[in-house]
Amino acid sequence: MTSRLPLTLQDLPPAWHAELHLGFARTGGRTVLCENQHCGPLRVQKALYPEGEAVCQTILLHPPSGIVGGDHLAISVSVDLGAQAQLTTPGAGKWYRSGGAEASQKIDLTVADDATLEWLPQEAIIFDGARARMETRVSLAASSRYIGWDILCLGRAAAGERFARGSFDLFYRVDRNKLPIWLERGGFFGNDPMLTSPAGWAGKTVCGTLLASFPELPQQAAALLEACRRIAPADGANHGLSALPGILVARYLGDSSEAARDWFSALWEVLRPACCGRPAILPRIWDT
Repeated sequence: MTSRLPLTLQDLPPAWHAELHLGFARTGGRTVLCENQHCGPLRVQKALYPEGEAVCQTILLHPPSGIVGGDHLAISVSVDLGAQAQLTTPGAGKWYRSGGAEASQKIDLTVADDATLEWLPQEAIIFDGARARMETRVSLAASSRYIGWDILCLGRAAAGERFARGSFDLFYRVDRNKLPIWLERGGFFGNDPMLTSPAGWAGKTVCGTLLASFPELPQQAAALLEACRRIAPADGANHGLSALPGILVARYLGDSSEAARDWFSALWEVLRPACCGRPAILPRIWDT
């Protein structure tokens, strides 16, 4: 089903307010995109099946191609019993300089028992002067499977731009059976001392986090960590991997979004068979 959501957000011409809700269900051996509701400039073109009918791939589209002050995006995804969904984006997200208003993005991901969700967006670039807030919540059932990552770039380093003005707030929470297994909150301003502190960003401009959680992780964590630790970012950036109760975490801190994504992709090639029971097949959209 594809439809428009009711217009629940106030219409402010200078900014974009958008909502997207996607629902995935299993029908026989096929995962179908059974709900596709949108309001404003957020949508997917269609369901894709690059590796057979069991996994439904969708590419999230934001036609304005960037987020400005006053924009508010809300994305919710539900993956029902036994379904397998993979979500990605066609290019980097851009948070532009704000004239004063804050922009926000809220993501809610719900994964039912025996269902699998892969959340694999491309990097988000935070322009100098942006005022942004990003919130992600993942709700897993007892036997859900989840792999997700996020990569943040502060300023446009290739253009010599640093994040000297503005603000950025982050919130990321993963629950299993309504109990938190990952909770992260952070906030900083342009030229914040934490951006140069060894206890913070250490003068780097790109950070990334990969999370994987699935029921068999406690038994497989040691072997997966050993295999993943044999892989390093191509740029030699600071990085680390840990297995916490119920979740495996990989961190990147460096200056190359491409190196961060390539490293996460290599880790995903190791983790996906264990988490999802399938070999890793890179989304074709990443090559365009």
